[in-house]
Amino acid sequence: MKKIFFTLVAMSAILVACEGKPSAATKTTEAEDSTVLVLFDGETFNGWRGYNKDHVPGKWTIEDGAIKINGGGAGEAQSAEGGDIIFDRKFKNFELELEWKVAKGSNSGIFYLAQEIEGKPIYISAPEYQILDNENHPDAKLGVNGNRQSASLYDMVAAVPQNSKPFGEWNTTKILVYKGTVVHYQNGEPVVEYHLWTPQWKELLDKSKFSAEKWPDAYELLINCGGENHEGYIGLQDHGDDVWFRNIKVKILD
Repeated sequence: MKKIFFTLVAMSAILVACEGKPSAATKTTEAEDSTVLVLFDGETFNGWRGYNKDHVPGKWTIEDGAIKINGGGAGEAQSAEGGDIIFDRKFKNFELELEWKVAKGSNSGIFYLAQEIEGKPIYISAPEYQILDNENHPDAKLGVNGNRQSASLYDMVAAVPQNSKPFGEWNTTKILVYKGTVVHYQNGEPVVEYHLWTPQWKELLDKSKFSAEKWPDAYELLINCGGENHEGYIGLQDHGDDVWFRNIKVKILD
């Protein structure tokens, strides 16, 4: 993971040097930092709605300070009261942090830079941070070299090391998106790094289920992920399984 380490060091230097950004000596606390947005207050769905909907579908509830998707099988995800949810604001350069846990055998995901397209699923326009019970879900053995396991860039880049916790235990996630560089963290470790809008990104798409040959609609959207302004929605996936999310916040980096 040397490449990730050196990239993060360089990016940290850039961020500290940026005009208007506080130095290490003057940095405010998180509570005082206006660039940190709490996306879930632990009690309400304020700011959230269903993808291509004006309300939060009924399969989503709040339980013990966490957002929960109550799974009823993959078919339920397509029902009127199922489906993915998004936070109703687009983000460009940011750090997303949250915690999640899954029931036994559960599958979900976190989408970012997503576009909202009528009649199309969210995952054809957005990279996906995979959420999975690696030990008990068949997807863990699909894909290539583990690229459908927890914290992976779904079907493209495997998370290394694979350090997810067993079902029923809370995991921490951070997703850094900064001027095309994306880093996935899981339980405090950087596990994936890739670079949007580059030859590397095109190569990843070409080798995935979203290639121009296999899924042209998805390829057209993902090759220029985030659209003209390189920004999009953050979304949580309903894959028909029980999954919990809490302590969701975003730090704006631009």
